[in-house]
Amino acid sequence: MPLESPNDPTTLALAALTATLKDERRAQRFLELTGIGTDELRSGLGNPRLLAAVLSFLEAHEPDLVAVAEEVGVKPEALVRARQELEA
Repeated sequence: MPLESPNDPTTLALAALTATLKDERRAQRFLELTGIGTDELRSGLGNPRLLAAVLSFLEAHEPDLVAVAEEVGVKPEALVRARQELEA
């Protein structure tokens, strides 16, 4: 699912979140390690801090970062840059 706007950090983070939650193992790990609940996810989709946390989670485990980047059609570095921009 390559993105039409791969340079927008919010779009990248939302795509990464979608890819993360579509994979059952990755989704379970994300929810367990971050402590973010499904209600918090729903209400925080526009929150840059929450979106940065999703990307930070992926950065902490390179295989997931690479897999999600490939799924959304960007290089892993693009997800790292998106996290940095969302945290700024």
